[in-house]
Amino acid sequence: MNRFREEIEEEEEVGPEPELKAAPKRPKTAEEKMDSNSFISKLFNDGLVSKEAATDALPYLCFLALLGMIYIANSHFAVNNVRRIDKLNKEVKELRWEYKSLKADLMFKSKLTEVAKKVDTLGIKELIEPPKKIIVKSDEY
Repeated sequence: MNRFREEIEEEEEVGPEPELKAAPKRPKTAEEKMDSNSFISKLFNDGLVSKEAATDALPYLCFLALLGMIYIANSHFAVNNVRRIDKLNKEVKELRWEYKSLKADLMFKSKLTEVAKKVDTLGIKELIEPPKKIIVKSDEY
């Protein structure tokens, strides 16, 4: 049989656990209530934020809202710029690969043997003897 099961059954035989009773709550004094709600009570009851103060602070709050919107727009603009830069970098890499492959292909096609193969179909043949130099005397011309 399971030995842990026996231990659990032995603990259950001891009896139920005693219930804990909550300590009686004593009512808060007026000072304690004021300390806990002092900020809120001063804010609304004592007239710390009055209609005049709110009206005076309205341009400042509008300015802060405008700055927040400019900050958000700036971050969106920066993210879009980063995406566009990444896209252009990928395009530059692809064009660089294309340039290198075309350059290698051109170098291969400009070899003497490759050029000779291409012009052979036109009837042009490679010179066997070196070219001759034409000399014009000054009195002949």
